[in-house]
Amino acid sequence: MNDSPRIQSMQNPKVKDVVKLGRRPYRDESGLLVVEGFRELRRALDNRWPPRWLFFCPPLYLGKNEPEQVERCRAAGAECFECSEPVFRKMAYRDRPEGLLAVGPQVRKRLDELPLAAADPLIVIAESVEKPGNLGTILRSADAAGASAVLVCDRTTDINNPNVVRASIGTLFSVPVVETASEDALDWVRARGIRTLAATPHADREYTQADMTGGTAIILGSEQYGLTPFWMERADQKVRIPMLGQADSLNVSAAATILLYEAVRQRRAAAHSGGSPKRSPPDSR
Repeated sequence: MNDSPRIQSMQNPKVKDVVKLGRRPYRDESGLLVVEGFRELRRALDNRWPPRWLFFCPPLYLGKNEPEQVERCRAAGAECFECSEPVFRKMAYRDRPEGLLAVGPQVRKRLDELPLAAADPLIVIAESVEKPGNLGTILRSADAAGASAVLVCDRTTDINNPNVVRASIGTLFSVPVVETASEDALDWVRARGIRTLAATPHADREYTQADMTGGTAIILGSEQYGLTPFWMERADQKVRIPMLGQADSLNVSAAATILLYEAVRQRRAAAHSGGSPKRSPPDSR
């Protein structure tokens, strides 16, 4: 039986709060983020994210399992509110909302909180990635490839942007992710013996020639400018993805996916052969 309060007014204070969470200053001030959509909410709950509020709208449901997610949120301590369709659409960030939208604490971890259970961790370092969709897709690929962590350096978009949550399909909650400065990220990977691999169209060596079987940090730069001199000058190795057409580079999230799965391929091959290929030497600088 549904005994949740019903919101029908656009002027409801909670509705206004959700709309304001679309702006980064308000997200940072409140410490909250928005999770919208069935898959995103399910993955957040699977990873023990504690929702504070849940807004649901049955006429917008796409399937039959949404009520289960409502009850999971209620059991996790969330206040649940049924909304009229116009109210829900006002809060929604999607063009085609699915009738579920939750608000809860932001994802905030520090470098010293990152778990590194793997003997040879695979890390992604994303420097100044500008578009939330690209950052979310990098997180999704990192999750799919079993990466140990994603470090977001010198951010230009924040990881708690609703569109990052959406593009990641909720893997923001499954992949350990930290926002940090490039200097701190470099110190952290060096202290753990993790080799850095900078992706740049200007490298001589192709990505398949780099050994990624040991601890590896794949470094990717901004969409417009690529990596800054900070990483280009300090990376242990630089690699390129060959471009055979007229385009001179790939989208940063596509490049991340290719490099991550090359690491997966190499590691599976090494495990199957019972050994590890000889490491390629670092670039001379």
